[in-house]
Amino acid sequence: MNLIFELTTPERVVAKKEVVGITVPTQAGEITVLPGHIPLVSSLKPGMITLHLLEGQEEYLAVSGGFLEVQPTGRVILLADSAERAEELDLQKVEEARERARRALEEKRDIDEVAATAAISALERELARERTARKYRDLKHRPISN
Repeated sequence: MNLIFELTTPERVVAKKEVVGITVPTQAGEITVLPGHIPLVSSLKPGMITLHLLEGQEEYLAVSGGFLEVQPTGRVILLADSAERAEELDLQKVEEARERARRALEEKRDIDEVAATAAISALERELARERTARKYRDLKHRPISN
């Protein structure tokens, strides 16, 4: 028995596929959902999602936050504020966005608590996107072993 995974944002369905496992960043820590997992609802934090595919490979997605539901049927639904597939991320643009978010945090840290909290969230989102883009780039350029 495998899992049916679906990741949806307000704009689109980012991924919908059968997988053997899913590793997700929850507010309580990173968890891996495998077939037979108990039903669960959890909030997500910004981070990288790893899909463990049927072929033994992995696929990566960046998520900014949202909710995870593991159903007793083996269906896993993620409702995310925003999410991107690793191959959609341009590492240079992600690094630039991370740097803008870091500068915004430095500017707002001592001025306004609400603005600083928003800046921290933006920085966490950009760090998750950067980690996902780097993982994808590193795997794409890894030599194939025989």
